[in-house]
Amino acid sequence: MKCGAPVAPRHQRASELTAIPIPEAGSAPLHPAAGSTEPHAGETLLAAISTSLDDAKAEDVALIDLKGKTTLADTMAIASGRSNTHVGAIAERVIKAVKEAGHPAPRVEGMPHNDWVLVDAGDVIVHIFRPEVRQFYNLEKMWGADRPGEKRAS
Repeated sequence: MKCGAPVAPRHQRASELTAIPIPEAGSAPLHPAAGSTEPHAGETLLAAISTSLDDAKAEDVALIDLKGKTTLADTMAIASGRSNTHVGAIAERVIKAVKEAGHPAPRVEGMPHNDWVLVDAGDVIVHIFRPEVRQFYNLEKMWGADRPGEKRAS
């Protein structure tokens, strides 16, 4: 095994090992997450994605506000396409809209099969399903309501 760091022999005890200094966690500035730092960038991105879903004739579009529920994104968009081809075409349009809105290229999963395509644009995550796949996973139910420990007091 030839990596860069030396490996202690198995017969050494933990008390005999030499400590390797680790830089302080706060010494280097953290880089911001991918996406724009403009105050309304998420709203602009969401508008561009919503328009692209409408232009591609996506069906049953649902927008779920994730603020306060997770740090993954601010909004989740869920939409259906009539067929694998339609799902792929919707995804391509969403990807193009994200790039045209001035955001970095989104991460995309599921494009070869187009049963369920996920487009992660940072502030907005888009799920595009065939109807039967969408019904099976039912993300609206999972993310749409408060989780049991997070119910707000009335």
